[in-house]
Amino acid sequence: MNARAALFDLYGDHLRSRGGRASVAALVRLLAPLDIAPPAVRTAVSRMVRQGWLTPSRLPQGPGYEVTPRCVRRLDETALRIYRVGTITWTGRWHMLVVEPVRERPRRERLKADLAFLGYAPLSETTWIGPRPSPELGALLAGEDIHADRFDAVLDGDPRALVARTWDLESIGSAYEEWLSRAVDLVGALPGDAADDRVFATRSRLLHGWRNFLFRDPGLPADLLPPGWPGEKARAYFEQEAARLLPAAAAFVDHHLTEP
Repeated sequence: MNARAALFDLYGDHLRSRGGRASVAALVRLLAPLDIAPPAVRTAVSRMVRQGWLTPSRLPQGPGYEVTPRCVRRLDETALRIYRVGTITWTGRWHMLVVEPVRERPRRERLKADLAFLGYAPLSETTWIGPRPSPELGALLAGEDIHADRFDAVLDGDPRALVARTWDLESIGSAYEEWLSRAVDLVGALPGDAADDRVFATRSRLLHGWRNFLFRDPGLPADLLPPGWPGEKARAYFEQEAARLLPAAAAFVDHHLTEP
């Protein structure tokens, strides 16, 4: 886990509900159980400031950083998909994007990665499809200064066949099975009397591995997925263990967040 990813996880999973801010010293202490060195934390923070995710803030504990409105939108979108509540229903309509051509390769690659994160997949170079509109889409397009026609559509043909062509479900399903095996080993290695810092580290690694699926799995509704979809078993395990480990992890965060 690199420092930037760990910071996103920390702000999203713990600090967002605690005001979205923390001192530099607290960030260093909170990432220490993940074997992330102080210089790496400071470098990652500076990078996130340049990218518009964090902004400097003067706190009672000393200099610190808080989330920007852009970061809040991303963290909330991420939380909705990580801790999915209830069954996602599908209306039978796809959310379609027709994006203006982007000539610059760095911008084009960044747009592809961001749209994939929001759950969209390409049908062509400029046409993208998703099972539902993303609340973050408008801010993403505005931030990149890219125009796109957006509309809901009912497409001809079997929607399951369209999903199978558009998303690599076999690869995603195999990744879920591999993640679950590793997650069971990770959590199983945690002693019952483990200290809060070790529980925090284990839960953070569990969350980080699960969060990576946001870049691969668009969160398709169950009626568009193959029977016995491995993602459901993996999700049940993640939600169970993330909730079980949360009190000790939260106690660790609360303790170090208020130190000067």
